[in-house]
Amino acid sequence: MTSFATSWRSWAGAMLAAAAAFAAPQAQAQLRVDISGVGATQYPIAIADFNGHAQGRNVSEIIRSDLSRSGQFKLVNATGANLGAESQVSFAEWSNRGADYLAYGSVTEAGGQYNISYRLVDNLRQTQLDAVAFAGSERELRRLSHRIADRIYEHITGVRGVFSTRIAYVLQTGDTYELQIADADGQNPQVMLRSKHSIISPAWSPDGKQLAYVSFELGKPVVYVQTLASGQRTSVANFKGNNSAPAWAPNGNQLAVVLSRDGISQIYTMNLDGTGLRRVMRSPLIDTEPQYTPDGNSLIFTSDRGGSPQIYRVPVSGGDAQRLTFQGGYNISPALSPDGNNLVYVARRNGAFRLALLDLSSGSEQLLTAGPDDESPSFAPNGMQVLYSSVQDGRSVLAVTSVDGRVRQTLSALNGKVREPVWGPFTD
Repeated sequence: MTSFATSWRSWAGAMLAAAAAFAAPQAQAQLRVDISGVGATQYPIAIADFNGHAQGRNVSEIIRSDLSRSGQFKLVNATGANLGAESQVSFAEWSNRGADYLAYGSVTEAGGQYNISYRLVDNLRQTQLDAVAFAGSERELRRLSHRIADRIYEHITGVRGVFSTRIAYVLQTGDTYELQIADADGQNPQVMLRSKHSIISPAWSPDGKQLAYVSFELGKPVVYVQTLASGQRTSVANFKGNNSAPAWAPNGNQLAVVLSRDGISQIYTMNLDGTGLRRVMRSPLIDTEPQYTPDGNSLIFTSDRGGSPQIYRVPVSGGDAQRLTFQGGYNISPALSPDGNNLVYVARRNGAFRLALLDLSSGSEQLLTAGPDDESPSFAPNGMQVLYSSVQDGRSVLAVTSVDGRVRQTLSALNGKVREPVWGPFTD
């Protein structure tokens, strides 16, 4: 949740609302996934159980689950198929079953090392599309299964898959807050930080090795950067007043942050070591929620300079800001698609907080969700889906919608609330 994610109030009021808003599930709790809707195009595919080892069935189930969650695949029953990586495939048989594509393979184990060999074939064209082998420990089998699902997705759709990427989010149990990361399907959660004080605004570094976030542990919002592999964390913005809303530059060497050191909250850029602090603009009203454009030359941000919260763009070097949103009187929490062509944000329409998608070239807006309380949108690194937090049936959940609004997933925790989601980048 960012500074305007609950309502448009004074900056201090918004920060207090952010600090009080969270309540989330127990550490290491898995997120349950519910799916609704299907894509405009569905590709019929059969995923045979990988043979050779008992783990083969688990590998196949993870791949099936990944493809199913995308809403772009129709799974054809492969029960009874006895196929290994070197098996000869009857293309006609699988076509008759209704499968345009077939994925199959083998899993073997020796000395604790697992080897996965997989094949993907096009039954209509009677040709092999992909063949690869992976090796890893038992703990790595889920990640390797996601990578196979990514390859299947890309070979069939032409778009890179995101199943092996990760997400970050904030959870709370009682008065304990946790910053967690998990697989894109909500599984394999890991606690990066546990605190008795609020944690907000996590942001992935471009290489996926660090997270920036805001912690209230010093009695006010302070920006930290934490290295995931080592757990080492550094305070990078602890100036007078509030320090908040970190956003990474595409080169990974700078951050944009929002500081109230000079009075009202304004946007600054700075190096990761805290040097090179520079105020981007001088505005009489609040500017916040900065996001870099993919080329690193501009910042997208939220401001009430026009009398109501709207989204603007300004060169990183400063200058005149260009207003981007014009429909409705309340548009906040911007996130840019990886190609820079689309903008997703929280729009208040008829009293409901919904996600809207703006085509920046045409200016056309599409409402993706129904609300009534959707927050914190974040694009998948392939630009095909948007992760966000939502209140559904009185529960705080994470949700995912396709960019056409046709397919939705809900990742719900067993207890409490889960907020502040952000989708991590491609890392390999």
